[in-house]
Amino acid sequence: MELEELFQNAKRIVICGIGNELRGDDAFGVFVAEILAELVKSPNVLVINCGEVPESYTGKIAEFKPDLVIFVDAVDFGGEHGELVVADPEGTLGEAVSTHSLPLKFLVQYLKTRVNAKFVLIGCQPRSLGLFEEPSEVIRERAEMLAQAIADSLNGGE
Repeated sequence: MELEELFQNAKRIVICGIGNELRGDDAFGVFVAEILAELVKSPNVLVINCGEVPESYTGKIAEFKPDLVIFVDAVDFGGEHGELVVADPEGTLGEAVSTHSLPLKFLVQYLKTRVNAKFVLIGCQPRSLGLFEEPSEVIRERAEMLAQAIADSLNGGE
């Protein structure tokens, strides 16, 4: 799925970067959120660096009344290191692979009771999630590439 398609009918968008900067490539979602926060200044886009606890931001997400919620996270889906995947967070990718406390599947199910939005997971295949490891250069590059592509799509659509 192309990013333009993803954003096509969305007027209010929340982008949640998920991850832990102390666990190597798990920092992917956090990097994307940090970069996007600098690149996208639209009042109709809310970028949240959720760290390891996206469930702590359900109130903020619901209050924003989004049409689209995108979760960005390191996801072990058996792909090549640095490969990106766009998936349904309630599907198999949303439950089997997270290093975080609450599986994304359950978070999305809860949010659906509070907001009428489409939910998407953009995942990046990590190589290593070891504690106190540095994120790989591949993950840093993919985070920058994805953030720039999202920003370009959003800024071009205004």
